[in-house]
Amino acid sequence: MSSTLPSTRSPADDAGSAVVEFVLVGALLVLLATGLFQLVLTLHVRNIMLSAASEGAHVGALADLTPNDGAARASELATAALGGMTVESTARTVAVGDGEVVEVTLTAPVPVIGLWGVGSMSVTAHAIAEADDG
Repeated sequence: MSSTLPSTRSPADDAGSAVVEFVLVGALLVLLATGLFQLVLTLHVRNIMLSAASEGAHVGALADLTPNDGAARASELATAALGGMTVESTARTVAVGDGEVVEVTLTAPVPVIGLWGVGSMSVTAHAIAEADDG
């Protein structure tokens, strides 16, 4: 019975493997970092839109202004904060119980590559409308 001894490896057998490992690990890290960056950018855009919609709803709920004034203000704020990204806005008054609520909705592209996107996301904000006692 002959037994084969495990072959001994010399350090020269591993020559060049560090470069290959660096490329594979580096590519994985770049992919992971890019995905994380896109997630953070998408959440940032969503939070800006939500803040602008909230401000627009509060403006549209004032007694001397209309919901369309609030939609215009929300769109203006979001567009300025997002570096000119196209933001569409709508506003309406919704009856809730005995009162009215101003609802402002903003829609913008979902940023997939930088600030350019393929889909869209919408956020909605509400504010209680002031009564016009005049």
